[in-house]
Amino acid sequence: MPLPRSLLLAVFFFSILIHVDVLAQDYDGEDEGYHPKSEDTCNGVFLTYTFESRAKEFPHVKNASAQAYAFKSTATVLNTMTEDLMAWKMFIGFQHDEILVSASGAVIMDGTDYPASVGNGTSLSGYPQADLQNSIDTAGDMNQIMVTIEMTGTQFGVKSPAVPMPKTIKLMNDGFDCPKPTRTASHMFVCCVKNKKHKKPKPTESRFLPRQYGDLTIAYDVLQAYETNYMAQVTIDNNSPLGRLDNWNLTWEWKRGEFIYSMKGAYTLRHDFSDCIYSDAAKYYKDLDFSPVMSCEKKPIIVDLPPERANDSQIGRLPYCCKNGTLLPPTMDISKSKAIFQMQVYKIEPDLNRTALYTPQNFKIVGFLNPEYKCGPPIRVSPMEFPDPTGLMSTSYAMASWQVACNITRPEAKKSRCCVTFSAYYNDSVVPCSTCACGCPEEASCNPKAPSVLLPPEALLIPAENRSAKARAWAQINHTPLPKRLPCWDTCGVSINWHIMSNYRSGWTARITLFNWRDYTFKNWFAAVRIPKAYKGYENVYSFNGTKLPDINNTIFLQGLPYMNYLLPQTDGKSPDDFKLPGKQQSVISFKKKATPGINIMRGDGFPTRVFFDGEECALPDTIPRAGDGHRPPVAVIPTLMAAVMVFALLMDNFF
Repeated sequence: MPLPRSLLLAVFFFSILIHVDVLAQDYDGEDEGYHPKSEDTCNGVFLTYTFESRAKEFPHVKNASAQAYAFKSTATVLNTMTEDLMAWKMFIGFQHDEILVSASGAVIMDGTDYPASVGNGTSLSGYPQADLQNSIDTAGDMNQIMVTIEMTGTQFGVKSPAVPMPKTIKLMNDGFDCPKPTRTASHMFVCCVKNKKHKKPKPTESRFLPRQYGDLTIAYDVLQAYETNYMAQVTIDNNSPLGRLDNWNLTWEWKRGEFIYSMKGAYTLRHDFSDCIYSDAAKYYKDLDFSPVMSCEKKPIIVDLPPERANDSQIGRLPYCCKNGTLLPPTMDISKSKAIFQMQVYKIEPDLNRTALYTPQNFKIVGFLNPEYKCGPPIRVSPMEFPDPTGLMSTSYAMASWQVACNITRPEAKKSRCCVTFSAYYNDSVVPCSTCACGCPEEASCNPKAPSVLLPPEALLIPAENRSAKARAWAQINHTPLPKRLPCWDTCGVSINWHIMSNYRSGWTARITLFNWRDYTFKNWFAAVRIPKAYKGYENVYSFNGTKLPDINNTIFLQGLPYMNYLLPQTDGKSPDDFKLPGKQQSVISFKKKATPGINIMRGDGFPTRVFFDGEECALPDTIPRAGDGHRPPVAVIPTLMAAVMVFALLMDNFF
């Protein structure tokens, strides 16, 4: 008796289901995603980058190179070693004017906010999973040995079927070598291995990374922890002999819904508890009175307390606090090179237990007319040690500690905050600050690309924007050409003149003058000059305190004398029609030639190669004064001419 057709069909489909189930079992739970064969042979850190999709963005333009496309891509970092990978860092060499909008599982190392321009490449670090454990200690748990970064962003000019891949990918951790990555279609991968010649740090009992050096470091220490909140102490240390911050502003980004309930030693600029009421925190803390909360901002701006609040029992009484945001270099005053504040931080789900501790990310710190700092990501370090406050010989430890290392960056062209002018006894003209040294003015009549023009010495006492008439008259006197549109002025708030005063057989002298064109008093100011060819011959500075810096090559450190360490602001002239006058300080500096044989002052060896004011590197002029340019003759020639005249006069007397 033949089987019914319906029963045969049922048996057929059942066999297919069994076959599919067997195939699924053969798959053995392998992770989805891109896994090239070389991953199995990698004994190091395996990196991948996969371009997934793109879509044309508005506006739609005819110029293909200007068309924007939204893209999605994925990167992975897999630890295939037998040891843990601490604080992983990955570089992705984007090259198509990409704008990164989001990256899950990672943050941009320099703290740049999204959307971030990454067309020249960017470095990512892990958050919240900063460390990758090894496969042996985790039984091959992929969630602990690998991190996946899902990225979205915008790229320009690469339309289908071309694939906008990065130039390279590599691991940025010290001691690893990464060969050129392999690319196949929309995939890129590389195995980075440890360099056998790399010097390993001294072994320690700690499982944390060693503390890093930075021009400025920020320590984030958890002192007490509870289920819903913790007490943290933040310590800012200025380590650079030339670093400085005035009126510092510190900011970071909370990533997990935290908020600051209270603070001591500092405060947030914005105190609006309505931010809390409309935040995720209000959904959990329904019965909490948010009116006394310090800040619920995702990116709070934190500032130092003024000195008069140092003994305030509620918000003061912490060591190193309450200096109005001033951090001096340790070369000036080590007691004023540190700042401390404490805060009570509340958490929200899913971090409601004592051990769920996460630091904020994207630290940034700025000051007024100070150098720009770039801060790296927080790294977990060994718990901070604290001496017993009662004087006993015991040590207490923080529950958890992180460190952020920040370093000074050199200002970009036309983005300085101070500039330098050069002059010399052997040339009548002053070489002014370079065009747009601190940014171009909005004045449309000037030329932002023309080189600066020579000025008479008295022009240094006139605001830069009012020197046009002096420049034209000086050019006419000296028969020098001028462009049709005069170059734009420097727009700097502080300018420094370096003038070669004299040059004699055994030594020479220079005069440095500081001009303050701002309505701001610089207290405890300092300057530094790097002068390689004359450094060893430095003898003395007469109206300032001066010293050689042993840790920085060829640099002389200058600061005001006690009770004369204020660089005052600009003031009005005697009459309403007069120009404003700058605040000014100056001193003569003497040098000996014995320690610098072969130095040639007339050829420019007496001019500094780098100049700093309050830690900010100043823009140097385009050229230096030259002797023999048809201006004032060198001083050494004048005695010779005088002697010749006297001899001629004596001969004439004898003749007659």
